[in-house]
Amino acid sequence: MKITVINGTEKHGVTWRLKEIFLEEFREKAEITEFYLPKDCPSFCIGCCSCFFQGEHTCKDAEYIHKIVSALLKADLIVMTSPAYVMHATGAMKAFLDHLGYMWLSHRPASEMFQKRAVIITQCVGAGAKSTATDIKHSLSWWGVSEIRVFTEKLMSEIVWEKLTEQKRAQLTRKMKQLSQKLSSIDYEKPPRVNAITRIKFLFCRMMKKAILNNNPEDYDGKYWASHGWLEKSRPWKTRKI
Repeated sequence: MKITVINGTEKHGVTWRLKEIFLEEFREKAEITEFYLPKDCPSFCIGCCSCFFQGEHTCKDAEYIHKIVSALLKADLIVMTSPAYVMHATGAMKAFLDHLGYMWLSHRPASEMFQKRAVIITQCVGAGAKSTATDIKHSLSWWGVSEIRVFTEKLMSEIVWEKLTEQKRAQLTRKMKQLSQKLSSIDYEKPPRVNAITRIKFLFCRMMKKAILNNNPEDYDGKYWASHGWLEKSRPWKTRKI
């Protein structure tokens, strides 16, 4: 089993601690690859659209993006973490997600992503944990991931693990272990069910790509869809898992 973790900050705070508790269940049975933002993706997307029209290899940050995407495509389970910064995901996480716009269903989704499971871990002081998770879930779902678990926690006073009450630390640990045990019991040889929302998004984008390709036979995204047979009867979630 392979797990790829994207940490939305390099800080070893409460979110990092929760992620470490989650991974304890997997450390002896899984190959875990971790990335820390912004260290492993230090530059912002500048909106040049080169990845859309000429391919992701033309991105100025391709050397960073390719390494992370390669790990994501190989993973059975994707873990994405971010504390809430002003009620949303960290700037580093947003910058990373912007880079992967070309992988959205509306452009060139990777067939492997339809066979992934994902976990989002986030927390905040006061409000913002759910909206932070939504930022990340939005991209995951548009990459084609259907089975997404979300762990959010609202802290009321402290953001330092050691300063939390013993009762609160125990409560968080128990919740996180329950989630990790549930996910570790899954047979990852069996792909997850692709939900109706993902299928509807795919079919809508398929109609759009067919129309665009009819008007412009050289459309980069349209040719990608055609090469995978998705404009006909093939579907990415029916691709055999390797």
